[in-house]
Amino acid sequence: MKNLAPILSLLQMSRDRFFAIATEVPANLWRESPNAATWSPAEIAAHVTMAEQFIIARSKTVLQAPPRQVPVLLRFHLPVVLVAWRGRKRKTPIQLDSSLVADRPDALSRLAAAREGTLAFIESTRAQDLSAYRSPHPFLGSLNIYNWIRTIAYHQLRHAKQIREVVETFPQ
Repeated sequence: MKNLAPILSLLQMSRDRFFAIATEVPANLWRESPNAATWSPAEIAAHVTMAEQFIIARSKTVLQAPPRQVPVLLRFHLPVVLVAWRGRKRKTPIQLDSSLVADRPDALSRLAAAREGTLAFIESTRAQDLSAYRSPHPFLGSLNIYNWIRTIAYHQLRHAKQIREVVETFPQ
């Protein structure tokens, strides 16, 4: 059994920061984008929700089979904290579902529900050692499920920064 306190703390901190920044966005700008190449805060929130749900669904699928033996060299990966870094922009492999783009109360409610699903998954697997279960990340390499859960938090922090960047581009 793994000490999950640091992971749970990271998830709480990332959620708190994302919600704090999201609530700073003026309501009239929530669905606005400064240009065609930039997502609105509403689209960012939808993407973060989708990514969290995807990671937990993928983790559940991985747990349905016995863990695969992965050679030691293939277990190396970039640090998951890099997901929060905004120095290099990336295109998401997850297509945005425009039906999830909503006004702030609904968007944050969906995001909170996704987090409740994540916490329920963590609780339901608390007695298991998830470190042997791995899945590839498109940029970082092979991650175990604990690292995937950390990725949820760092991804949320990345996009909290993105929301702040978007808002700063709006005329004052």
